[in-house]
Amino acid sequence: MTTELRRLRNYINGEFRDAADGRTTEVINPATGEAYAVAPLSGQADVDAAMKAAADAFPAWRDLVPAERQKALLKIADAFEERAEELIAAEVENTGKPIGLTRSEEIPPMVDQIRFFAGAARMLEGRAAGEYMEGLTSIVRREPIGVCAQVAPWNYPMMMGVWKFAPALAAGNTVVLKPSDTTPASTVLMAEIIGSIVPPGVFNVICGDRDTGRAMVEHRTPAMASITGSVRAGMQVAESASKDLKRVHLELGGKAPVVVFEDTDIAKAVEDISVAGFFNAGQDCTAATRVLVHESIHDEFVTALAKAAADTKTGLPDDEDVLFGPLNNANQLKQVSGFIERLPAHAKVEAGGQRVGEKGYFFAPTVVSGLKQDDEIIQHEVFGPVITVQSFTDEAQAVEYANGVEYALASSVWTKDHARAMRLSKALDFGCVWINTHIPLVAEMPHGGFKKSGYGKDLSAYGFDDYTRIKHVMTSIEG
Repeated sequence: MTTELRRLRNYINGEFRDAADGRTTEVINPATGEAYAVAPLSGQADVDAAMKAAADAFPAWRDLVPAERQKALLKIADAFEERAEELIAAEVENTGKPIGLTRSEEIPPMVDQIRFFAGAARMLEGRAAGEYMEGLTSIVRREPIGVCAQVAPWNYPMMMGVWKFAPALAAGNTVVLKPSDTTPASTVLMAEIIGSIVPPGVFNVICGDRDTGRAMVEHRTPAMASITGSVRAGMQVAESASKDLKRVHLELGGKAPVVVFEDTDIAKAVEDISVAGFFNAGQDCTAATRVLVHESIHDEFVTALAKAAADTKTGLPDDEDVLFGPLNNANQLKQVSGFIERLPAHAKVEAGGQRVGEKGYFFAPTVVSGLKQDDEIIQHEVFGPVITVQSFTDEAQAVEYANGVEYALASSVWTKDHARAMRLSKALDFGCVWINTHIPLVAEMPHGGFKKSGYGKDLSAYGFDDYTRIKHVMTSIEG
C-alpha cells in the first residue's frame, strides 16, 4: 500500500497555490530517507506573481505607522507560541532534529527575536535635525527599501526564516521568501500563520530549487536580495544582483576557530565545545568545529574530546537521549563522508568517522587530530558533526592559524587570562568572538561575518538597519 504524500503549496497574495505549470518535487525526511511530501517547483510565472503581490502590497504596509507594524509582529510571535507544537512537528519532519531540543532551543529564541524586531519598528534612529548651511534645515529619514527577495537555508529553516522576515516586515518592507527545496514544510506553515495576521501580499512564500532562487534575485522588482547559504550561492547572488545594483545581504559559510589555552579548565571546555561542535549535527555556520589547542595540553584535550564524542548520541527525533539528528540530505552525507575518506595520512580519526545505520542520513560524532593548516578539512567547511584539532605553540601562532582561512564569521577563546582574552578578541578576524563559551546568540547583538562569510548583519539594531535606507531632506527656513 502506497502512502499518499502531503501536498505543500506556495503562498502568494494571501492564497495557497500550486506552481503555475504544476511541477513538483519530492521532499525527503532525512531521518528515514523517505519522501513525505511534494512541494511546488516554482518557475518564472510563480516568481512574477509573488513579486507583483509584494510590490502591490508595499505602499500600504510602508505607510503604516510603526506601532501598527509592531502590533502585527507581536501577534505573529504570540501565534507562533500558540502553534508551537505544529511548527515543531513540521520542522522535525523537515530536518530530523530531536523533538525536545527543537522545542527548547528554537521556539523560544524565534519568538523572542520576532518580539525584538517588533520593538525595533518603533526605534528608528537618525542624526538630529540641524542647520548645516545658513537658512537651511537638514533632517534624515530612514525608510524601508521595498520588496525583499529572501532565501533561507536548510539547517534552521524556521529560525532563519524569522531572521529574514522579522526585520524586513518591521522596517516596512514586503517579502518574498524561498525556503530550501529540502525543507519547505515549516516555512509553508509559517506562511499560513503570518498570512492570517498581515494583509495579502505583505508576506509571500514560494518553494523551489536553485533556479527559483536565481529567478527571484534576477527579477527587476526586489530592491534587496538576502540569502543565508553557501559561499558559492552567495557569490552567485552577489553577481546576479549586481546587474541592476540591488542591495545584497549575505550570511554565508563559517569555519570557527576555538582557541584553547593551557590555563583552561579542560573538562569544562571539552563539555561545552563538544556540544557547540556537534549540536544540529554540526550543520551550523558558527559550530565549534576547528579546535586549536596549546601544545602543553593537546594530548589530554584530544583524549577527553574523543571520549565526549564517543558518549554523544545521534538518533531519531523522539529519542530524548540524542544531541543531534541526521544530516539534512543525501548530498550532505556524501560531502561529510568525503572529507573523512580524503584525510591525509598524517591525520588520525580519534572518534567516529562513519555513517550510523543504513536508514536516514546519520553520521557519528567525529574527532580528527594530527592535522596541518593547509589540509582540506581545515580550510573548507565540512558542515557536519566533525571536530578537528590542531596544536599551537604560542599566542602568535594561535592567531595565525585561527585567521588562516577564508571564512570569518565566529570564533572563541578559552583562557582564564583576561588580558590575553582581550588581545585575542582584537586580533581574531571574525564577526563574533566568544570568550569561555561558544555559540550563544541574543536578539540584541549582531550576527554576521567578514571575508567569505559574507556581509550584512542578522539580529540586533544593526540587522534592522540593513533593511532600511537613508534619505536626506533639506528645507529652507527663510521666509
